[in-house]
Amino acid sequence: MTLASGTRLGPYEIVAPLGAGGMGEVYRAKDTRLGREVAVKVLPDDVAKDAHALSRFEHEAKAVAALSHPNILALYDVGEAGGVRFAVTELLEGETLRSALARGLLPRKKVLDIATKVADALSSAHEKGIVHRDVKPENVFLTKDGRAKLLDFGIARQRPPAAPADTVTPTLTALSEPGVVVGTVAYMSPEQARGEAVDFRSDQFSLGTLLYEMFAGRRPFGGGSPTETLAAILR
Repeated sequence: MTLASGTRLGPYEIVAPLGAGGMGEVYRAKDTRLGREVAVKVLPDDVAKDAHALSRFEHEAKAVAALSHPNILALYDVGEAGGVRFAVTELLEGETLRSALARGLLPRKKVLDIATKVADALSSAHEKGIVHRDVKPENVFLTKDGRAKLLDFGIARQRPPAAPADTVTPTLTALSEPGVVVGTVAYMSPEQARGEAVDFRSDQFSLGTLLYEMFAGRRPFGGGSPTETLAAILR
């Protein structure tokens, strides 16, 4: 399903498409109540009927709603109109880190700035018990005004934050179903690649992989196939 310009989803008026992926189509839209431009993400027809996909879409909205940080994409609203489920976020102008890296290596100062901002975003998420589980260049957005925004909490896992008195950080079985491998192969931590439960340290590993790629221009773990890449990570 493609929404035409002028289509209304509640108070949001579609202006133009911005992009599409397996989990949603994103449009530039106008919030007619507040008079501001926003981004509206909707589930495509073929995905909206999939209970798992719908659960992931709703899960992402809940995860982002629990966060408020300058380096995390801000969620404004969620809703349904005419059978279309949608989430409304701030509208970002710029490009993904993947697009920036495709043009070549970034300046060292820029790399450190991006890494620091993503680390701050992850720290904020971890404080609320949220593990992202898919830190990669496609999920880091670089705005035209110099900000870095962490995107896509679609496969994040959440647990109640630890009590202040806790002094240990155990591996948390609540964060993942044992034996289920989720995430993007090249940026997985070893425990994530094994389908084990993960905690905040898995995101730190993925951030380290991202940092390596920004500096070196290539990924630290590679192979001719996803299976070989997983083997490289595990070794």
